[in-house]
Amino acid sequence: MQKFLFFVLFTITFPIFSQTEDAWIFFTDKPQATSFLNNPLSMLSQRALDRRSRHNIPLDITDVPIDNNYLNQIKSATGIIYMAKSKWMNAVHVQGAQSNIENLLNLSFVDHIEFANKNLGTITQPFIVKTPLANAPNKRNNYDYGFGYNQIHQLNGEIMHQQGLTGQSVLLAVIDAGFSEVNTAGIFQPLFQNNKIIDVYNFVSHDNNIYQFSMHGSGVLSTIAAQSNGELVGTAPDVKVALYVSEDVSQEMPIEESYWAEAAERADSLGVDIINTSLGYQTYDRSDYSYTMADLDGHTSFISRAANIAATRGIVVVVSAGNSGGTSWFKIGMPGDAQNVITVGAVDNNGVKTDFSSIGPTADGRIKPDVMALGSNVSAYWFGSIQGVNGTSFSAPITAGMIACMIQAYPDKKPDEIKQDLISISDRFFNPDNQYGYGIPNFSLYDVSRIDKLAGNDNLLIYPIPASGYIKINKDIIYQIFTPEGKYISGGQSAQKNIDISYLSAGIYYLSTSDKIYKIIVK
Repeated sequence: MQKFLFFVLFTITFPIFSQTEDAWIFFTDKPQATSFLNNPLSMLSQRALDRRSRHNIPLDITDVPIDNNYLNQIKSATGIIYMAKSKWMNAVHVQGAQSNIENLLNLSFVDHIEFANKNLGTITQPFIVKTPLANAPNKRNNYDYGFGYNQIHQLNGEIMHQQGLTGQSVLLAVIDAGFSEVNTAGIFQPLFQNNKIIDVYNFVSHDNNIYQFSMHGSGVLSTIAAQSNGELVGTAPDVKVALYVSEDVSQEMPIEESYWAEAAERADSLGVDIINTSLGYQTYDRSDYSYTMADLDGHTSFISRAANIAATRGIVVVVSAGNSGGTSWFKIGMPGDAQNVITVGAVDNNGVKTDFSSIGPTADGRIKPDVMALGSNVSAYWFGSIQGVNGTSFSAPITAGMIACMIQAYPDKKPDEIKQDLISISDRFFNPDNQYGYGIPNFSLYDVSRIDKLAGNDNLLIYPIPASGYIKINKDIIYQIFTPEGKYISGGQSAQKNIDISYLSAGIYYLSTSDKIYKIIVK
């Protein structure tokens, strides 16, 4: 109350200059780019460089840090409060009076300014960056999933675990609001005992204090990385994690988008493979900062632009669709509208979309969400025990954990390839919509003992994929066709190099030759 009264008195006394605005200041260049690009370890870890090499993603100016001279001049500018920075955007987030912020345009290295206040300025040139098979391990895991069985069985995720695919060697960052009790609760102790927590940071308070503020991140983390047989086992029980706080629980303001970008950039420099974020933004405490549905185009909001860039760096970004399905804002939030992210909605145990799960399409007509997972009565750690919780906040990390298992199987696949694989094994792949996206993934179809490449070492080529009526091959073979469950359907010899599949209904099948198995998709 005292804070509110002070604000009222302040605005009455100084009606023109008193209101503090948030803005992003974009720079023209990065003068030290050549030096950094010639010395990549000065800006990225070896793990990050190895990930980029696997994905054949070259380093570019986006990876280069913001120029310190530019940064210091902004920090020392009159009436300016520096809040956060993003090397990907080559921008800083500041607060100050409108006139003081506009004065920054007098600096030669400032390209343009974007005010969070929609009444003060709109984005004129969206900032978009365009960037030009493994074997399953011998280890087999048969977990007692305890209360978490339903959420993994709905995805047939236990099939991947039984193949030894548990997220091992994969690094996943959780960007959230806080991780209360993670450092004390028994269910998380294996993370500490096995040195699975690689990095922590709080971008709001600028320190390593993350184990408080909110139970939200703790619940999210438990659905991914818990490993307590008979109680709760997450979808990636052997994954390594980085835990970052970007959400300021005391307010809802655009600075949180900038904190998120900082967290994503730190994750990138660390070599993270996946980012999960169960945060979303559309309405702020100041209405003139809030977005409209017309802004859901994947490149208007600062956080969506940052999420898109993260994917171009080789990181799979998984985002909750949002819980606004039953409100006036019934669509997904930001960054769920970003083109390159995997946006996850919520279903119940029967596979029916929950009323609260936000829907698409995006403002530019793209299908969202991308896929669905359990978001109703999810088993998660919550205030001292395993409880049933609701929200797309939990369907996203359940999916992110399974994606960690996919990456363990195929570490060389790029984010867009992982995304395509994910939707191709989902139950509405042939009939997507803006309620369910491509549906619920079935990870039994991602059995790595079945090769899903179109061409193998024997140079056999099968096309088109997806197919309808027939498939063509480039040489004569003896073959058999099976369902994904292994049931024999038909077989023969392809003397004409064509195989009739007109009798097959739409779905995924496997074609077996004398020494290989190929996945075929019938539409």
